[in-house]
Amino acid sequence: MRRRHALGGAVLAVLLAAAVLGMVRAGQPAPRQDPVRSVAVGLRCPSCQGESVADSRSPIAVGMRQVVADQLARGRDPDDIRRWFVQRYGEEVLADPPVRGAGLLLWVVPALALVGAGYAAVRTLRPRARGAPAAAPAPTEPAPSGAAARRAWRAGSLGLVAVVVAVAAAGVRLDGSTEGGEPPDPAAVAVLLARDMEQQSRFDAAAELYRQALRTRPDDGVRLRLGFALVRAGDTTGAEREARQVLARVPDSPDALLVLGLAQRQSDRAQAEVTLRRFLTAAPDHPAAAEIRRLLP
Repeated sequence: MRRRHALGGAVLAVLLAAAVLGMVRAGQPAPRQDPVRSVAVGLRCPSCQGESVADSRSPIAVGMRQVVADQLARGRDPDDIRRWFVQRYGEEVLADPPVRGAGLLLWVVPALALVGAGYAAVRTLRPRARGAPAAAPAPTEPAPSGAAARRAWRAGSLGLVAVVVAVAAAGVRLDGSTEGGEPPDPAAVAVLLARDMEQQSRFDAAAELYRQALRTRPDDGVRLRLGFALVRAGDTTGAEREARQVLARVPDSPDALLVLGLAQRQSDRAQAEVTLRRFLTAAPDHPAAAEIRRLLP
C-alpha cells in the first residue's frame, strides 16, 4: 500500500517539476550571440512562413536586419529596437508576442492545479504520527476509513489532472490560432523599409524592397516609387521601363512622366525635355515642378 502511495506522490512530483522546468526554461535568455541576430531572431519575417528575420533570406528580412544593425550602431537598446518595430508593424512582428488574457491563464492554471495536487498528496499520504491519539469519530457520522480517504484523494487527483489536460489542450488550440495568425502585410513592410533605405541613400536596397512589394501588390504607386529609386541608383533603363508600364495604363500620370523624363536625361536629353514639359502641363503645381522648371532651358 505504501508503494502505491509513494508512486502516486512521485508521479505528481514529476508533473510539477516538469511544469516548473518548462516555465523556467521558457524564461531563460538565449545564449550569447551577435547583437543583430539576437534582435532579429525575435522578429517574424512578414514574407516567410514560420521563419524569423534572423534566418530568412528574403529581401524584407535583409532590410529588417539592416535596420536593426543601423539602430544598434546608433546606440539604441535592443528592447527599444523591438518596440520600434512593434510601433511600426504591430505586435504580430514579434516571434513571441507577449502573453495576455486567456494565454496567461494557460500558464497559471496548470501550475496552480499541480501545486494543489502535490499539496493534497502530502496531506493525504503523510503517515500519522506514532503515539498520536486517534480522534474519536462522531457517534452519528462515522469517520471515513483510510481506504475511503485514499479513494477520495485519487478521485480529486484525477480531477486536477483532467483540468491540466483540458487547459493544455486549450493552449494548443490558442497557440495554433495566434502563432498561425497573419503577420504584417509583406508589401506594406517592404515599402516602409524601402523608404528607410532611401533616407539612408541605399537606393539599390530600396529598389529591391520595392520589387518585393510589387510581387505581392502590383500597385502603380509602388512601381513609381521603384522608378524613383532606380533613377537615384543610376539604373535609368530600369526606371524608364517602370515608368512606361504606368503610362501604358495612365497616359497622363504626372509621377510617371516625371520618372520617365528624369531617366531620359541620361540617354536622350531632347526627348527628356519633351517628357518633362508634358509633366509640367499635366501637374503645374506638383512639388517637383519648380525644380523641373530650373532644369529646363
